[in-house]
Amino acid sequence: MEETALYPLKFYPLFKNKIWGGNRIKDQLGIDYSPLPNCGEMWILSGVEGNESMVENGFLAENNLNEVLEIYNADLVGEANYARFGDQFPILVKIIDANDRLSVQVHPDDEHAKAQGLDSGKTEMWYVMDSTEESIIIDGFSKKLTKEIYQQALNGGKLLDCLNVVRPAKGDVFFIPGGRVHALGKGLLIAEIQQTSDTTYRIYDWDRKDDKGNSRELHTAEALEVLDFAKAGNVKTNYSYSKNATSKIVECPYFTTNLLAFDKPVKKDFATLDSFVAYCCIEGICAIRTLDHIVPMRAGECILVPAIADIVEIFPEKEAKVLEIYIENSEFGTRNSEVGVS
Repeated sequence: MEETALYPLKFYPLFKNKIWGGNRIKDQLGIDYSPLPNCGEMWILSGVEGNESMVENGFLAENNLNEVLEIYNADLVGEANYARFGDQFPILVKIIDANDRLSVQVHPDDEHAKAQGLDSGKTEMWYVMDSTEESIIIDGFSKKLTKEIYQQALNGGKLLDCLNVVRPAKGDVFFIPGGRVHALGKGLLIAEIQQTSDTTYRIYDWDRKDDKGNSRELHTAEALEVLDFAKAGNVKTNYSYSKNATSKIVECPYFTTNLLAFDKPVKKDFATLDSFVAYCCIEGICAIRTLDHIVPMRAGECILVPAIADIVEIFPEKEAKVLEIYIENSEFGTRNSEVGVS
């Protein structure tokens, strides 16, 4: 194989210290080289400017994701994705350790983001890798509100009475479109897939102070303009899965996410899928084989398979679970199928 040919890429993680972070990324996942005392986030696939993932393996090592994209264009992300997103890698994948409550917050959707001069909105999904009996998730409003009623509740200290609270369990999935109020409670370990955006509007931060006694900035006015005041329905994503098969859990214009739970090798055919495929390991250890390369990964790690890869094989060590992420472009016609399990 030529030294300039693409191959499955593995990246160094980016660690983020957070006031609400903990140490489960180190203690539970065994990724123990974060120097941070409260590592709340580990970005494992990012093209966010200033926070680009750095390639760890192969001849492209020490180049960041956006540099690779600038060189390989559609060969990396697919023709339709490159036409749509250009040199901006379109998704961001994180592992979140919520040792304490995150702020009550909202992200803009595409329409509101563009009106505010931003590149894109921020729709995201959460896969619950672990939780405790005390863990909660805030997802939407418990009743339909108006701007006026919302402002009265916020100003009167009654906002929490208006929020939809659910108790998550390991394996639960939540889809959070732009405009929906949300927050993670403490005790959660989450895999998050989202649009490439770092825009967050904090609404309420539990009257929390930082180590200097200061409150974090709130974005009350910005949030008011983007919030969806509809009543939340059943916010848990309903899905089922079978071992050694591909189960779709989220599908939206910004990403499709499948769950693979397997104890045997799985062979995938992406010949008609005009997209990159990212694999995020959420349990166990496995390896990806494609484009004449084999790359291992364990829980908390991510591998990016270029769009030019047609056949991808995944080999578990005993049992493993991975999230499979790509962008479907229906005008080209897409297919994602197993071509055999051995």
